[in-house]
Amino acid sequence: MVTYLRRRSEDFMAVATPGAGKTTFALRIAAEMLVDGTCDAVTVVCPTEHLKTQWAQAASRVGIQLDPKFRNSDVHSSNDFHGAVLTYAQVGMAPAVHKRRTLTKRTFVILDEIHHAGDSRSWGDGVKDAFEPAERRLLLTGTPFRSDENPIPFVYYERGQDGVQRSKSDSVYGYGDALRDGVVRPVLFMAYSGETRWRTNAGDELAARLGDPMTKDLVAQAWRTALDYRGEWMPQVLRAADARLTKIREHGMPDAGGLIIASDQTAARAYAKMVHDLTGSSATVVLSDDDGSSGRIASFAASDDRWMVAVRMVSEGVDIPRLAVGVYATSASTPLYFAQAIGRFVRARRTGETATVFLPSVPHLLGLASEMEAQRNHVLGAPKEKDGLDDDALERAQKAEDALGDLDKKFESLSATAELDQVIYDGTSFGMAARTGTPEEADYLGLPGLLTPDQVTSLLNKRQADQMANQKRIQQEQARNAPEKVVEQVIPMSAGERRNTLRRQLNTLVAAHHHRTNLPHGKIHAELRRLCGGPPSAQATIEQLEERIATIQTM
Repeated sequence: MVTYLRRRSEDFMAVATPGAGKTTFALRIAAEMLVDGTCDAVTVVCPTEHLKTQWAQAASRVGIQLDPKFRNSDVHSSNDFHGAVLTYAQVGMAPAVHKRRTLTKRTFVILDEIHHAGDSRSWGDGVKDAFEPAERRLLLTGTPFRSDENPIPFVYYERGQDGVQRSKSDSVYGYGDALRDGVVRPVLFMAYSGETRWRTNAGDELAARLGDPMTKDLVAQAWRTALDYRGEWMPQVLRAADARLTKIREHGMPDAGGLIIASDQTAARAYAKMVHDLTGSSATVVLSDDDGSSGRIASFAASDDRWMVAVRMVSEGVDIPRLAVGVYATSASTPLYFAQAIGRFVRARRTGETATVFLPSVPHLLGLASEMEAQRNHVLGAPKEKDGLDDDALERAQKAEDALGDLDKKFESLSATAELDQVIYDGTSFGMAARTGTPEEADYLGLPGLLTPDQVTSLLNKRQADQMANQKRIQQEQARNAPEKVVEQVIPMSAGERRNTLRRQLNTLVAAHHHRTNLPHGKIHAELRRLCGGPPSAQATIEQLEERIATIQTM
């Protein structure tokens, strides 16, 4: 706030993590602009119809009246209002209407989640044309990066020494900053692997363990198989997620809610039925961005209902502070979408609240979960590196081949079972494989609902140590009861077991380094990655883990 008032520049871009209070910040500035006479009107532009109502309600609470029902055919705002709330699509359809409104009065324009202005050429050009004459423009975003190179209007790009242009923000308040200040919740990611089986269009049956090293095509097919509502993976994960929600409700957050993010409407309805079968209560289903959906979101936010299921709709800006448990059951994989989705769970209401997100043990997603605190910028002109897990590719993989008479579909899920693979927190991977419904899984699901970030790390370390001790005890008992010749037999560890062992060893060394230096675990892991290269430990190879262990032993 102080930085903005001192600078008083025409354009100001504020980047703040979801849940940090961008709306409050923007409306405070708007009030200042109206009171001191800098501006006579306020226009807010946001991504969705639902957010128009949310912005108008928030503005009304601070004495600013904004019209959320303004239509392009209205041409001018009623004198009953200080201005209007619009969507980017609305501006893109009739930029001349909004340019006239901007020219009529000295206007303060708030562009919420400004990266949406790059979604299409017409949106970006429309926003630029309509609001070029504005007195002031405030650009807000929680995720100032895009997967494409469409330039974002009014954003300043700075060319680096590598010749690449990157967006430059005037103020940055990232997830790590907000976590240290207690503004947002710590997020635990519970990654579930499991055995998957499917049939190809050639009639071949394939099987793979979700999370094991494999080609990108096989990862996509195993991922799709796991999310299939006809298999056992989703019911088992939903059972675990509901158990976690119950624990949180019993210990500090009695109104805690859960959100399942689905890929399509068919899956969403099927997941809602699973929730009803599991809990005996109906889930709120949100399928599209229409008035009815906005009402259902608002009703759920004000209730104490347990679950909501949405198809890629409850995105950035939607304010449901009681959401504390999520199930990431979608094929969307870009950093932008992932950050927006996880942002729905991080808004803190009181000290100690935590959030838990359940997700498939897919290397790409594990990497994004491990890099929650990474600060990104929008990049223009960078070399493109396809990871094979872009949204378009996976969206194509999700589509069934429904051509008339085509009895042999290209893909058929056969079965999938779930298993807790690891828990990711602050860039660190904890735990070993645990079957669903076992005491080992229950230990992680039963973490207290109110914890400080340090307590989360401490308890996860303890759970991991207990799990390791229990497995060692079981192995010793089996060895004592086995025939002598079997005891003497040495069975080599599988690649998965070796990776788990190395991850645990690395976590132990990182924890010891933390106690010596007081550096956060995430920063230690980041430094090891800088020195050794490679992805986060959750998806690192055996060789990469061994190199990091050798490196930290010299630090």
